[in-house]
Amino acid sequence: MGRLAGKSALITGAARGIGRGFAEAYVREGATVAIADIDLGAAEAAAREIGEAAYAVPLDVTKQESIDAAIAAVVQRAGKLDILINNAALFDAAETVDITRESYDRLYALNVAGTLFTMQAAARQMIEQGHGGKIINMASQAGRRGESLVLVYCSTKAAVISMTQSAGLNLIKHCINVNAIAPGVVDGAHWVHVDAMFAKLEGKPPGQKRAEVEAGVPAGRFATPDDITGMAVFLASPDSDYIVSQTYNVDGGQWMS
Repeated sequence: MGRLAGKSALITGAARGIGRGFAEAYVREGATVAIADIDLGAAEAAAREIGEAAYAVPLDVTKQESIDAAIAAVVQRAGKLDILINNAALFDAAETVDITRESYDRLYALNVAGTLFTMQAAARQMIEQGHGGKIINMASQAGRRGESLVLVYCSTKAAVISMTQSAGLNLIKHCINVNAIAPGVVDGAHWVHVDAMFAKLEGKPPGQKRAEVEAGVPAGRFATPDDITGMAVFLASPDSDYIVSQTYNVDGGQWMS
């Protein structure tokens, strides 16, 4: 019997990367998992590959009607919602003097408002059900400190940490535990894009930024999604019932708090 047996979970941005890793781990632990993503085709493909306990749900967290429809789809399919992971996010980098309102609005709409209003919709459903739940927000080590070229993204993840604290304090009276995970650098296809972005901004050859970042991880390597899933399972399980408003670093030793 898995630690999440009989639970119903919704994971945003779960068609690939860390979100997909969470979905695979939750299914192994006995949960039914909604793979929610703006790319429905990729979500459907991921669900087929993970197995019958996973199913795809279209979700654009920047649109309230899409959030509400996704929650309703989970309840229709599984009869309830026990766990939410707010994983969908965007990254961007720029010199401070070159930040555009378009980039700012896009990142805040997804990383901050998307997290808040998906969390809100999930909490309303959990309160209506009356048996509590677990909400896990994906923060980042970037939310713990500033980075020269990453002002907007860092500030969005700092906001996620703050929202987790406040929501956790407010929702625990309903037996809803809100906590967060702050990963460090996680390997994946997105790092090709990140490395290229920094290569342009810092005038470095492709691959150099990645190598520099990896060299700065005390554990000696980038994380894989599997390195993060243990914390996600723990925070969704009964083992975390007395944990409220915390953000856990899973970053190979890059940040201590």
